[in-house]
Amino acid sequence: MTTPGGTGGEDGGISEGPPVVERRLHPVTPFRRAWAPLAVLAGWAVHDPGGAREQLTRLTGTLLLLGAAVVVAVAGLYGFLSWWYTHFSVTGTELRIRTGLLFRRTAHIRLERVQAVDVSRPLLARVVGVAKLRIDVVGADDKDELAFLGEREARALRAELLARAAGFAPEAAAGVGEAPARVLLRVPARALLWSLALTGATWASLGAALAVPTVLWLVTHNVWTVLATALPLLGAAGARSAGRFVTEFDWTVSESPDGLRIDRGLLDRAHETVPPGRVQTVRIVEPLLWRRPDRVRVELDVAGSAGSVLVPVAPRAVAESLVARVLPGVTVPRDPAPAPRRARWCLPLWWRGHRLAVTGAVFAARSGLLRRRLSLVPHAKVQSVRLTQGPWERRWGLADVHVDTGADKTVTARLRGAEEAARFLAEQAERSRTGRRDAPPDRWMTAG
Repeated sequence: MTTPGGTGGEDGGISEGPPVVERRLHPVTPFRRAWAPLAVLAGWAVHDPGGAREQLTRLTGTLLLLGAAVVVAVAGLYGFLSWWYTHFSVTGTELRIRTGLLFRRTAHIRLERVQAVDVSRPLLARVVGVAKLRIDVVGADDKDELAFLGEREARALRAELLARAAGFAPEAAAGVGEAPARVLLRVPARALLWSLALTGATWASLGAALAVPTVLWLVTHNVWTVLATALPLLGAAGARSAGRFVTEFDWTVSESPDGLRIDRGLLDRAHETVPPGRVQTVRIVEPLLWRRPDRVRVELDVAGSAGSVLVPVAPRAVAESLVARVLPGVTVPRDPAPAPRRARWCLPLWWRGHRLAVTGAVFAARSGLLRRRLSLVPHAKVQSVRLTQGPWERRWGLADVHVDTGADKTVTARLRGAEEAARFLAEQAERSRTGRRDAPPDRWMTAG
């Protein structure tokens, strides 16, 4: 267990609480870090295969064995020293992570700024019973991580950090334990396979991976040209089909006091949390072939994090019920208003896909004719709003409305009437002010 410590001794050497206890990562960590020197050699061999081949031909069998032994020894020593010089501790106000063999780095993570703590278990880590802890902090572009900890230790530390972020006292946070969760949705493997089979991008990437190399072979009869083209295309096709299936397998969404939890993965299991109050935009994606069975995909933009997925595929009614939990008080608009008919002169045919709805809680812009995307931005999350007009749009009395969010993303309602856009621009400031005033706090649990 982590012993909560104060920051005593930093000002005049006067201790104000229990001493800070530093801890090391799991003993298997050196094996993970030992790959770094080997990766350098592999990178050199890939970058200069001719030179690598020439150097190997000069060596005898004995020298090769000695060289391999030296490389293994250096890699093992590097892994051990990296592990030995890595410590972490939880003080009264922060999580500290000290790393670095040659160049020292100490991360001071303020506990009140922690917005999510995720646990992931790659395949080999699951075999040996360890897990990786990733800490998402408000205002930080990259996530700090502790890799690896024992599974039980990782879950206990995650629960403590979330309790401290929620406002629990240090002496109480360590005993709070992991909050209970109630399963809201589990995506069956058959539904996931169905969604991939009815996604046009999957078949387009597979078709390109088969057709382009075939054409190149008929034209050039050069094996290396075909391989250089086929391998990236096959990799992209695999990522869009098998890769997505492996990543999104057994997708489970649960509700707990610390937010919505997402568990997923066939080989590498990931345990993520959608931090309440940090979601800036929700996108409901509806590919063409999903419309008849009324299935959708839900994606999120979270402040301080890369975009994520809430639901890979689900019935619309179920997806909208989850959206209501992520954005309390928001109802998904059923029929956004279309762009004026004169917009067809600016964007023939595709103008029909651009729609807009503004309710008391949310700005909703829809785009796309074949693959529809409905973006929902709560008024409380709007950072700024802009109106733009090109010369051709001015000719037809149209304008684009851009809404900027705290996730450094922009949602655009295209081809609105110029008067409507100007009116929206004037009214949005009041909507945002009211939304921020009425927004719930960004805390997980209620401290007792």
